[in-house]
Amino acid sequence: MEKNVQKVRAHDAICGVLYLISVGLTLNSGNLDFLYIAVAVGALQLISPITKFCPVYFILNKLMPDTDPIQNGK
Repeated sequence: MEKNVQKVRAHDAICGVLYLISVGLTLNSGNLDFLYIAVAVGALQLISPITKFCPVYFILNKLMPDTDPIQNGK
């Protein structure tokens, strides 16, 4: 059970880092196109409960095989 909590925390950390990178690049460069990264991550987070597929969990499921699969499309 603790390993599943670690996987959820890793997912949240990865998504958070992607949001921060998007905002940081936008503020640093002044190019608003970098906000599309945040929009894409947000869209994936919105549709993942419906599709039962999340690219981040897909990768984490492969990297952490001793845990229960989360949102693996089933």
